[in-house]
This record gives sequence, structure tokens and C-alpha cells, in this order.
Amino acid sequence: MTTGPGLTQPFADAVLEAEKIITSAPHVKTEQDLAEGYDYLAGSIRASLQMAWAYQLDFPYFIASTGPYTKLGLDNPDTLYFHSYLRPDAEYVVTGRRGSTADLSFQVLGGDYSPVQVPDSLAAFDDREIEIRADGTFELRFGPARADRSANYFRLGEGSAMLIVREVYSDWATERRGMIAIRRADRWGDTPVAPDTSALAKRYGVAGKILISRLKTFLQFPEWFYLQLPVNTLTEPRPTPGGLTTQFSSVGHYDLAEDQAMIITVPAAPKDVAPYQGIQLGSRWYISLDYINHQTSLTADQARTDPDGQLRFVVSERDPGVVNWLECTGHQRGYLQLRWQRLARELTASDGPTVEVLSAGEIPERLPFYELSQITKPEYRQRIAARQSAVAQRMLG
Repeated sequence: MTTGPGLTQPFADAVLEAEKIITSAPHVKTEQDLAEGYDYLAGSIRASLQMAWAYQLDFPYFIASTGPYTKLGLDNPDTLYFHSYLRPDAEYVVTGRRGSTADLSFQVLGGDYSPVQVPDSLAAFDDREIEIRADGTFELRFGPARADRSANYFRLGEGSAMLIVREVYSDWATERRGMIAIRRADRWGDTPVAPDTSALAKRYGVAGKILISRLKTFLQFPEWFYLQLPVNTLTEPRPTPGGLTTQFSSVGHYDLAEDQAMIITVPAAPKDVAPYQGIQLGSRWYISLDYINHQTSLTADQARTDPDGQLRFVVSERDPGVVNWLECTGHQRGYLQLRWQRLARELTASDGPTVEVLSAGEIPERLPFYELSQITKPEYRQRIAARQSAVAQRMLG
């Protein structure tokens, strides 16, 4: 029998190793970088423990994969992420009710993210491919191949390990989240064996491994997808890496002095083409900036569209006095990402963004509808208050 502090020692050792990963990260240049790293570490510790205890293949449940205090992987501020673990040889029942969000998608992964590779996407689809009842409820089944497969039955391929559900908002104030639950079909009504100290010791060890892998993996991601691109540019729209078949992204990284700004111009996508279109900034820790108390992200519904059908965003440290300002919040360097989701067609270069870097004083003359886009400080405070309220309501369901 394992007792005493020795049971948690592997996790304690992992925390110390994780701290070294944070403090030695190559992008740490300032006190702010380090402070944000320690904050990121705290969220990663919480998430790793949660994930280790949620590893229940026979009695599964959905957990929040990321959130305001457990961020990872340049998390989309507009998305609620949930995941559950699977056995490829078992059958699982997913029940739920479709909310009014812009997108609801499902993805089966073969394994987990690692510092050397992105896991295979074995299946990916959105709610257009499932039958939903008139009252908004649905039931899906995931399991081995079978002859009598129904419309809402999805085969688990070899190596299936995780089911991810994404619920994506375009209008935080009016759209409402749905509900989702999962169970293993042949274990409904059974009860799991109570864990003993040996099982708990194993979970602490697993949590430590998750923590280290999580930090190493998502510090490596920018090297793969962002930092090889020219600075202060954005790519053409392209399928989002990871197998999300109805999602496209445009990505880049920025480096702006305090007296500089970036204007990003992109066509506002018709709702019948992309019900969700959004943009966000991210820190060098490859996580979203504070999107609750600052405007560091905007959806097409939250942003102002100019009379010519273009969305124009201003990325800067200084307040430019316009409604579509994306705040750098002290981050001279960071990541940029635009997303289009639930697409009805593939996007082309003409659907994508253009970028201009200029001095902050040039903004009025470089925005063709500057007079229409201005906003007063009291009005901007109201926008922040609305974000704070909407996120609080969204997290409570």
C-alpha cells in the first residue's frame, strides 16, 4: 500500500520540471512574459489533474478541455471545448440538445497531441450531418463497425482515443449553449470500482506526464504553424490543421512597437457561407489574451462591418478610438488568427485578409470609413462590460 507524501511525489517532481520549462522558454524576455508563464503554469496544473481524473473509459463524461483559467493551444475565445476518452472497441451514446450557437462540431482523435506530432483526425463533422429532433435534442452513437448502422451512428476507427465537441458562439449576448452528455452503452446503470491508493498513485503519475507533455507540445506548435511565416503578415485562408474539415484559418505573428498599428482588412463572409467568422490575438505562450476584460478578439457579429462589406480591425497598443480595436495589452509580439467555421464552400485568397503596418498617427487617414468607426471611451467601456457579462453567463450555462 502506498501512503503519505510519496504517493504525490511524481506529480510534485513534474511541477518542478514544468517550472523549468516555463522559466527557460526562449521567448521570455520581460517580467510580464515570466508572470504570464507562471499563470499559464497554474492553469496547466489544474487542467492536468482534471484530465488525469477524467480518464474514465468505461464510465466517461465530458470535461471542459480549456477555459479562461485552463488555456492551451491558442484557444478560441468564442468556443466551448469539451472532450471525453474512448475505447475503439466499445459503443458510446452521446445525448444532447442543440443550442443556438453558430456552430457545433464533433471530432474523433487517434491519440493525443504531443511535442512531435498532431494526432490523426479519424472523423470530423458538424451538426449538419446528424439528425436533430424538432425540440433540438439528439442522440449519437460511436462504436465499432456494424451492419445496421443508423444515420446517427459513427464508426470508431482503429486507435480512436478521444471525442472532442466544440460549441462556437458568434454573438455572445444572444446565442445560448446547448447540453451534451456521454455514456458507455453497455455500462449504463453499473457503478465503477472505488479507487484505491495504487490507482490514485497512478493518476498522480499520469497527471505529471500530461503536464509536461502539454507544456512542451503547445510551445512547439508555433514553430510548426506560425514562426516560419514572415512577421506582420497573414496567410491565405486554408484548412485548419488537425482535420476540422469545415473550418478554415488565416494565421500569422506580429511584432509592433508601441507607436505602431496593424490594419487587417477582410471581407465579411455571408452567413450562408460561414455562420462563424472571428479574429483573435494570442500571447507567445500560444494562448488567447485576456478576452473577458479586454477586446482581444472579435466575431463578425461583434465587429462593425464597413459600408463596402469589409471588416477592418486595428491591432495596436494605443487606443485608436475605433470600435474594431484589438488590444495588444502590453504584448509587443504575439500571434494572430482568423477563423471561418461551418463553411458551405472552400475559401480562396479573395476571402482572406490583407495587412498594413503603419504608425498609430496614420490610422484616421488609412481607414476609409474612419468617421463611422469611431467610438467614445464610455461606449467602449460598455462593450467591455457586455463581454464580462456574456462570458459569466456563458460559463454558467
